[in-house]
Amino acid sequence: MGGRRVVVSGGGTGIGLATAEVFAADGDRVVLIGRRADVLRKAADGLNERYGQETASWHAADLTDPEQVGAAREFIIADDTPVDVLVANAGGNAAVSHDGGLASVADSYRRNFDANVLTAVLLTEALLPHLRRPGGRIVQLSSIASLRGPGSYGGSKGWINTYTYDLAQRVGSEGITVNAVAPGFVGDTEFFGDRATPEFVATRVAQSLTGQPGHPAQIAAAIRYVASPEAAYMTGQLLHINGGAALGR
Repeated sequence: MGGRRVVVSGGGTGIGLATAEVFAADGDRVVLIGRRADVLRKAADGLNERYGQETASWHAADLTDPEQVGAAREFIIADDTPVDVLVANAGGNAAVSHDGGLASVADSYRRNFDANVLTAVLLTEALLPHLRRPGGRIVQLSSIASLRGPGSYGGSKGWINTYTYDLAQRVGSEGITVNAVAPGFVGDTEFFGDRATPEFVATRVAQSLTGQPGHPAQIAAAIRYVASPEAAYMTGQLLHINGGAALGR
């Protein structure tokens, strides 16, 4: 591999940055998309220092906003180069809890639908006409939560699974593959925020069969394979990486 154009949303930290790193190490050019300009700039500067000054670029956008997604698309396609790989990684649990009232429940589900479904679907649909044909790769980030909750977050990741399956059927004949990667508990990210106390982490690690947390680089390695030429026969699949915390199905 090498020399491909790779777009990674949520690319400034955690799994997104680790994913950008593995592609950059292969000699690919990466475009980082996310909400926080300062975080994206720092991430891109680091990649450019390690892999060459033309390796990484970035664009700040709220991917729940169609206008901002359109502006991100124009930035990405400005040089008329097709997108080889899209990794739709942006998202997170935007509504950790609610007070039980109907308005609060509705707000919880809307927040996570926006954060996890719209961010993936809008960017993917915007870039779909610009994916390389044949050979394009789309990787969606699902979660172990899509199988077993919790609530609004798990439901939003369940949407990602069904979107992946539908899109794979839509574009398979054009030589584009679409798959989802579903991590279990991954340390070294911002996902859990202040909840990631030693006690909380220990309970999550204990759910695995390996007695270890996942790491962003391990998820990134799986994404790299799914996006590789060798994975051309793999599409419409949900790839679990969770240390056995949820058994294959």
